[in-house]
Amino acid sequence: MLKNFVSSKKSSTFAAGFQKLECSGSPEILIFGESVAQYGALYKGIARSRASVNASAVSLAQLVEQLTLNQWVEGSSPSGDTKQNGLPNGSPFVLFQGLEESRGGGASFRFRKERPPPRKVKKTKNIFGGLHFLLYLCTIFTIICMKQSGSNRIYSREADPCGHTFIRVQGTSRTENHAFITMARHFRALNLPVPEIYTVSQDEMTYTQQDLGDTLLFDYIRSGRESGDWTEEQISMLEKTIRQLAHIQVEGAKEMDWSVCYPIPSFDKRSIFWDLNYFKYDFLKLVDIDFSEPELEVDFEHLAEALLSVPCDVFMYRDFQSRNVMIYKDEPYFIDFQGGRRGPIYYDLASFLWQAKANYPQSLREQLLNAYFDELEKINYKSQITTALPIDRNHKLQTFVLFRTLQVLGAYGMRGLYERKQHFIDSIPFAIKNLNELFDNNTDLKAEFPLLYILSTELRKKCERIARPCPDANSTLTVDILSFSFKKGLPADPSGNGGGYVFDCRSTHNPGKYDEYKQLTGLDQPVIDFLESDGEILTFLEHVYALVDHHVERFIERGFTHLQIAFGCTGGQHRSVYSAEATAKHLRAKYPGINICVTHREQQK
Repeated sequence: MLKNFVSSKKSSTFAAGFQKLECSGSPEILIFGESVAQYGALYKGIARSRASVNASAVSLAQLVEQLTLNQWVEGSSPSGDTKQNGLPNGSPFVLFQGLEESRGGGASFRFRKERPPPRKVKKTKNIFGGLHFLLYLCTIFTIICMKQSGSNRIYSREADPCGHTFIRVQGTSRTENHAFITMARHFRALNLPVPEIYTVSQDEMTYTQQDLGDTLLFDYIRSGRESGDWTEEQISMLEKTIRQLAHIQVEGAKEMDWSVCYPIPSFDKRSIFWDLNYFKYDFLKLVDIDFSEPELEVDFEHLAEALLSVPCDVFMYRDFQSRNVMIYKDEPYFIDFQGGRRGPIYYDLASFLWQAKANYPQSLREQLLNAYFDELEKINYKSQITTALPIDRNHKLQTFVLFRTLQVLGAYGMRGLYERKQHFIDSIPFAIKNLNELFDNNTDLKAEFPLLYILSTELRKKCERIARPCPDANSTLTVDILSFSFKKGLPADPSGNGGGYVFDCRSTHNPGKYDEYKQLTGLDQPVIDFLESDGEILTFLEHVYALVDHHVERFIERGFTHLQIAFGCTGGQHRSVYSAEATAKHLRAKYPGINICVTHREQQK
């Protein structure tokens, strides 16, 4: 039975939008209404049936029959106008069905075109206060669920009956959606390059926006950031983008309603410490680096003071980076600015030019900075920033680069190390490289933030282990194999499982006792030849393999994801290193589907 059919008098709401008709025990049924402003109402409801729906059934009569619905409602626009063919004035409704897989990414559902002769379906009078509706199935409708990234929002590309595409966004926070919608409309009114908002649901949890295509700036510059060979077209697009940043920052701040900003209206000390603690708890704590919390708090306080010395007089995008810029008709368009607020001008510069995987060379950064400040002059932006000496301006910018790098490492820790999303893990080495280069090139920062400098050097040592790859789709088990020195303690287990093996190699012949091998390690051929010709370590490893093979096989069977195997010797240089490498080679050959990560702890210091 058709239930809960209601009428919305908000004609501007949900033009070119749709509502789900949820069916128990069957695939999803959707109703779509285009150009609702022409009729003044969009009708939505819930149909429930225990009947399964055949995916090939696309005509209204077949659908009604399969759902065993014996009551449909007839109607027209509020004016009562109809076309000669009997359809309501304006574009018709579309009724179609999708499958449960429509919730997954990348699925596309197409329905064959069918325009049956117009006819009225059985009328039921006075059930809903005299409201009458008429439903027709009349054309093709396409939904493509788009790939998600770090956001919890759900995006889908949809096409109306005429083939025009738009993006449907379903958010999880009304306040966040409201911020984006309000800002987008404000920026569009100022002719700034952001997507147009078409329709918004009454609860603001769903909205539709302009389809800007598929090309991110991040992908547009792929060859440059991967090879270091930047084309003129890529550099030109980057210059366009950073010049437009000056406009959205300065012009976008004019008459902005800061009260809609999510989650706070202005960059302040509280928001600074949110991001700094993000770095501390969601990154540093996860990578097992010892540090003094009181000393770290001192550096944090000094950093906050330096950041707040810059006036907050522009729109601060907050996450301005090449993944949030789309190339549409050869021009940059800005997306995902819902976290924007009133703030200092340097933050977005640091965010864009020091984006971890963008990999801009310093010469290109300087070229883009010059273009940015040139654009500020053109739009007559005046502040203490534009009148400051270049050396002072650069020092302020580097302070924001430090802050932004710590903030993104916190995000990579949460999204990558904790949630195990690979592209965030892949970004960690680039962010650590930025952090190291920042301190290497700025002696003043080393003196101002001594503990952060020390932590950057520790992160450099641990970078390879921190950013180890996630298990791929064909392998759920990762085996971490380590070598270490017993003199320096047992290795930590960052997985939290607390299991695995620690093998003591000190019972075997030690090449480290002989001068010719003291400066070498178990990776060097002379040491390998010594150990293998002696033979003790080969017998030792036969017993190791028997234990480890059984463990690996049982872990694969039970769907476990992590096993740690550690080899220790006196100095962590010879026997343990050889044993770790030999075990990794053995496991790769015997179990090619598992992931092997080898770390020689004492070699990284």
